[in-house]
Amino acid sequence: MKRMFGVVNFPFFIARRYLFSKKSTHAINVISGISVVGVAIATMALIVTLSVFNGFHDLVATFFTSFDPQLKVVPTEGKTVAADDPILTQIRQLPQVEVATESVEDMALAIYRDRQAMVVIKGVDDNFDQLTHINEILVGDGDFSLHAADMDYGTLGIRLAETLGTGYTYEEPIHIYAPKREGQLDMTNPDDAFEEDELYSPGVLFNVKQSRYDKNYILTSISFARRIFGQQGMLSSLELRLKPGSHFDETKEQIKQLCGDKFTVKDRFEQQDDTFKIMKIEKLIAYIFLTFILMVACFNIIGSLSMLIIDKKDDVVTLRNLGASDKQIIHIFLFEGRMISAIGAILGIVTGLALCWIQQRYGIVGLGSSSGTFVINAYPVSVHPEDIILVFCTVLIVGFLSVWYPVRYFAKRLLV
Repeated sequence: MKRMFGVVNFPFFIARRYLFSKKSTHAINVISGISVVGVAIATMALIVTLSVFNGFHDLVATFFTSFDPQLKVVPTEGKTVAADDPILTQIRQLPQVEVATESVEDMALAIYRDRQAMVVIKGVDDNFDQLTHINEILVGDGDFSLHAADMDYGTLGIRLAETLGTGYTYEEPIHIYAPKREGQLDMTNPDDAFEEDELYSPGVLFNVKQSRYDKNYILTSISFARRIFGQQGMLSSLELRLKPGSHFDETKEQIKQLCGDKFTVKDRFEQQDDTFKIMKIEKLIAYIFLTFILMVACFNIIGSLSMLIIDKKDDVVTLRNLGASDKQIIHIFLFEGRMISAIGAILGIVTGLALCWIQQRYGIVGLGSSSGTFVINAYPVSVHPEDIILVFCTVLIVGFLSVWYPVRYFAKRLLV
């Protein structure tokens, strides 16, 4: 008999019998069921909430890929660096690089008729449309163009066009003002402290569907940007597109080694690091908040186990007389709590995944009352396997910690 009780699975075997057997008091079964349901609902909420945050993360990432390059090389110190820097020349000549575009970017004042706005002028090479998917996010009747002869074009973000009141095609040129890099300000003639130039309409606007770009940016030729900012022969960044089939991570690491401490290499997510950091923090806060709700749900398990311990006090005496150790008896009730947590976790995960699939396929929960109000009509959902593992482990850990002390306390009192 003692040999039988020495089997490692003995506490688990008894706990399983207790979980599914009918108790002398019907309330114990009800409370156990409520415990499972509570854990399942909290688990389902974790799965669904984290998947919605993933959906928004992936959605925002698709917007950025239409405007941002695959890789961006920027100087570690200062705003600009010489365009003919030997390191940048080596990067351009890498066999994995298909398109390399020089860019000069800085703040300026844009004035159109009686309206004005602070804008970001981004000057790029003529191959910018090969570098990014800019043509996929254009609206209007014209074509993406940076210059023609001695005339420079400016492609505005759609919300900036609303601010300046230009429409898709502005009839008059936009006046751009930028402070001169050299010389002193003469208060008797303040206009002399600014470089002034004009941009003309190509007949299109871009719509990234992100206010950071749509509300602030003007795309133009790099020659215009260098002229207005006094940055001849300089660049703010070297933007790269890799050849199809190139190993992205290996190429990025190779470019980093070439750059050393002089340049910083950023992928698309690192270029929008502030945006994605905020989303990660929001996701973390939601995870912590729902974990606290899960802890509250796990307190139901304590009540269920307390009643079970009292209900099975005669069985405990019998087991001790048959040779079961106090440690094994305590483990029986600990296993009981773990099994309730595990069953609740599995049910919650399955239910959460089912709800996510329904939302992905049918878009049951909408974002607005009218179609077209938002970029998408329903909450985006994206299930990541690592989140499922995280939630399952969280439920098991929280469930174990919530019952560990109460079970040991009640069981020891019963054994005494």
